[in-house]
Amino acid sequence: MFKEDFNDLLWFLAVADEKNFTKAAAKLGVTQSTLSHTIKRLEMRMGIRLLTRTTRSVATTEAGERLRQVLAPRLADIEIEMASLMEFREKPAGHLRITLSDHAFRSTVWPKLAPVLANYPDLKVELNIDNGFRNIVEEGFDAGIRLGESIEKDMIAVRIGPDWRLIAVASPGYLAQNPAPEHPQDLVRHNCINLRQARAGGLYAWEFERDGKELRVRVNGQLTFNTNYAMIDAAVKGYGIAYMPEDLVRPHLDDGRLVALLEEWSPPFEGYYIYYPSRRQNLPGLRVVIDALRQGE
Repeated sequence: MFKEDFNDLLWFLAVADEKNFTKAAAKLGVTQSTLSHTIKRLEMRMGIRLLTRTTRSVATTEAGERLRQVLAPRLADIEIEMASLMEFREKPAGHLRITLSDHAFRSTVWPKLAPVLANYPDLKVELNIDNGFRNIVEEGFDAGIRLGESIEKDMIAVRIGPDWRLIAVASPGYLAQNPAPEHPQDLVRHNCINLRQARAGGLYAWEFERDGKELRVRVNGQLTFNTNYAMIDAAVKGYGIAYMPEDLVRPHLDDGRLVALLEEWSPPFEGYYIYYPSRRQNLPGLRVVIDALRQGE
């Protein structure tokens, strides 16, 4: 049965992962009715109900969840082994999914990766830009790019970028109407521009350090964004104090549109790493990306 119905099992897994027939059908490139009929046919053949359907959502039954847990790791292993066979090609090919932040993309990844990809036209790379933290194994990513301190211990991690730091900045216009903070705790009395990290549990608490003393400050303000670049624009226009990667705001500091604050509380820390599960280390396409990103580090 499993050879004959392998495609049906793949389609079931897509529905179980997406918890939605419409999304799963779009992912598979089939119509929703075709997908629904296929799942019903699979349930009839097995004599087991695999999914519980409502008008708004889909959930796996106890049997369906057991099937999902059996299928998912085995199919992942098959995909990895199939991809590893690409090393026998003249040039690596396949599909890689990588999660990273907007800052990592612009500052570290894209400048190094863009020139290399032109040499590998059959290598398809999906860069999922998200400032939150992702579970790369559960969410089907081949690799992630994050700061070293936020990487799970069971991952292989390769350094790909230099040290950098976050600094608080504000426009001269904002500081003309509000006294500059002399201590991080003074920020609670300021209009600050927040960064939301939905997957990490809400608003980012600004992290400072001086003479070995660490301090986290939860700030408030009129504006909240989920991307660094909107925060820069808001800070330049005088909407408050933002806490930003220094390299992103350096041009604005150099031309006077922004002013650095509390610099003595902002020491540098380790830069970006690309990290991945050990079982993906032999993917030829991933090796191409890693070699490109570690250049110059």
